[in-house]
Amino acid sequence: MLAGRELSISRPDDPESLIDESRFDEDEYLPYWTELWPGGIALAQHVAEIQIDGARVLELGCGLALSSFAAALAGARVLATDWAPECLDLVERNAATTGLAVGVAALDRIAPRSPGSKGYDLGVAADVLYEERNAEPLARMLGETVSPGGADRGSWPAARGGTRRHAAAFFGRVRAEGWSVERTRVAALPAGGILRLWRQTRKTG
Repeated sequence: MLAGRELSISRPDDPESLIDESRFDEDEYLPYWTELWPGGIALAQHVAEIQIDGARVLELGCGLALSSFAAALAGARVLATDWAPECLDLVERNAATTGLAVGVAALDRIAPRSPGSKGYDLGVAADVLYEERNAEPLARMLGETVSPGGADRGSWPAARGGTRRHAAAFFGRVRAEGWSVERTRVAALPAGGILRLWRQTRKTG
């Protein structure tokens, strides 16, 4: 249940069938996206409660894209991105089934680049740092795609979400680049929480 609406989100019937040894040997690929992780559920519930009507929202490593659907329900214009083409195919089908407007775009798993657009008001990500190598590219992508936030741009934060055990490298990088980080505790994530990042617009003159 999100924003008072019950959503039916399809998942792969047999996730283990998506495990491919050759793809794992190439880039350690595993189909993490097939699961509804606690961090993703908590983030989606959080997104459903914030004021983002009319905002441009980018989800990084969307998986089943629950946060993207929550943002769409809240009136945002949403782009869901992930490394796995099978994942994006399923997001498109679920969007059609639910009648929600959620766009999709592919990211490169090894060296992710921005999806070709700037000026997003909000970026969201949950459980995306499974490998340390993803920390630097994701931090760079945040700076390339999400507009500075804070008092000069209303109350939208730059990014929210849960991460994994390689979070330290990511947060070290974004703090060095001028982002502030604030943690909100939620009961569903006793060892983590919702992390809000924002960067003030610098005034000149």
